[in-house]
Amino acid sequence: MGGRISVRGMRFAGTFYPSDRLKLIDFIRGSIDEAVVVGGRGIGNSLAYIVPHAGYAYSGKVASHSYKAIASGKVLDNTDTVVVIGPNHTGIGPDISVSGCSWRTPLGDIVNDYQLSSSIAKSMGVKLDESAHEDEHSIEVQLPFIKYIAPELKGCFICMADQSLDASNRLCLSIVSSAKRLGRNLILIASSDLNHFESDKVSERKDMELLGNVCKMRVDGFERGVSALNDSVCGPGAIMTAMGFAKANGAKRGVILKYSNSGEANGDYRSVVAYASVSLY
Repeated sequence: MGGRISVRGMRFAGTFYPSDRLKLIDFIRGSIDEAVVVGGRGIGNSLAYIVPHAGYAYSGKVASHSYKAIASGKVLDNTDTVVVIGPNHTGIGPDISVSGCSWRTPLGDIVNDYQLSSSIAKSMGVKLDESAHEDEHSIEVQLPFIKYIAPELKGCFICMADQSLDASNRLCLSIVSSAKRLGRNLILIASSDLNHFESDKVSERKDMELLGNVCKMRVDGFERGVSALNDSVCGPGAIMTAMGFAKANGAKRGVILKYSNSGEANGDYRSVVAYASVSLY
């Protein structure tokens, strides 16, 4: 399905996160209150973050560390739009899908920055597309947190099926150039879980080596590490785009705000999905 649609409805409310507004607020508020932001004074001024996208029972508390970092600084005072980039889990739609919709959450709609979305799509040589977003959770689960901490922020929602380094570089350039041309100040969220379905110890060993490249802002090293380590991180394209965007805005390093895995929620540490919140600043 192509073209512009006014509002994308919620697909995962009641499964990945609470559909009840008050219960959702209680979870988000409680998780942000519990989160501890580490890494120094610059964290709250970061323009790019890596955030997990599993159900809130599994990764919501990890995600809250990134959103507390965003809310704790002054960066929101000068931000127009949040760009949320997630991987395409369904295989539906084109290589790069930029939504033209506003997106609904139980806390209200996030209005699409249609000028920015259209500019990025045109720069990438693609049409605005909704098909990849219809049954994809990686972007939607970020939005209640965003709506809670910054209710007036506009959004740009991008789903990546092609997660190659080349596609990431092109998307990063399109975002940076479009923002500059339109005079937009952006925050970028890369939605990604880390290693899947190995033990917690194996996952942590792989992930820490991979995230070491992120923290040193080595995009090429990260890209090589995904293959060399056989790390099943599901949003490498989103992460590499975030690293490029952060570097283009003067970021020098990253810091891991929180690392955990699904075993903390279900008690099974033999086969986990790992999660991290990372700030690039």
